[in-house]
Amino acid sequence: MARSLPPLNALRAFESAGRHLSFTLAAAELNVTPGAISHQVKSLEDYLGVALFHRRTRALDLTDAGQLALPKLSDGFDKLFEGVELLREHDGGAVLSISVSPSFGAMWLVPRLEDFRRQHPGIEIRLDGTDRQVDLHHDNIDVALRYGPGGYSGVRVDRLFGQVNTPVCSPALLEGAHPLNNPCDLRHHTLLHIDWKDAEASWRMWLLAAGVTDVEPAAGPHYSMETMAVQAAIDGQGVALVGDVLVADDLAAGRLVRPFDNALSTPLSFSYYLLTEMDSAAKPKVEAFRQWLLAVASESRSA
Repeated sequence: MARSLPPLNALRAFESAGRHLSFTLAAAELNVTPGAISHQVKSLEDYLGVALFHRRTRALDLTDAGQLALPKLSDGFDKLFEGVELLREHDGGAVLSISVSPSFGAMWLVPRLEDFRRQHPGIEIRLDGTDRQVDLHHDNIDVALRYGPGGYSGVRVDRLFGQVNTPVCSPALLEGAHPLNNPCDLRHHTLLHIDWKDAEASWRMWLLAAGVTDVEPAAGPHYSMETMAVQAAIDGQGVALVGDVLVADDLAAGRLVRPFDNALSTPLSFSYYLLTEMDSAAKPKVEAFRQWLLAVASESRSA
């Protein structure tokens, strides 16, 4: 039998508005105006002959009918999206969307992605550099790489690796009038700070642990991203305190060095995680990236 359905755009408008309980947020998600969302929902209500929302002065509530229908429609759009993705992959045009923090993406992931592309030439990569929270279901993101304490819910979580907080600098700072030989020598050099870091990753905590009391822990330039602080360190402008994973390539290439004994490096409580949907194995492109990344992360841990 032929299936009779309301217009797809009207169903999308209702599903988005019902999920957000807001015409404005639904409009932003679907790149239309709130008026267009309201019109689509009203046309759907007229088509079905049933009210879907209680429209209040500054609020939007689902009716009983709307509450019953919304979960099924959300599941339906998720399945529709998965079906389209499978068609794209079958046609050889799979696009893998990766959400990753800008610094981790630039300093660790991007230098390694060419290996993945060689192994999977049919998968195109789209990188979204952001630290904001993403919804894998509704933001068109296939995988997310995040740095945090863990405890992520509603997604499949793979821990990649932790980090050790370590001072790094240009090899040039090991020479000159005030060579860096031990932590007390930092009083002759500039400390480079990363503003977003929490207390355990700060210069103040590191200097305290190293027993250095005659260096001002807050002095020196501050940067909002690790990439800027690391570049300043490479250029010989001072000493940066960063996670060893991020600067692994720079250390291996000799652009940076650890001026002090590794015993003065401190493990951090946060780790890097790979987040995918629970049924990620059903998407070949996602599972291919997951297996590749876990193998690369294992190599990094060993190194």
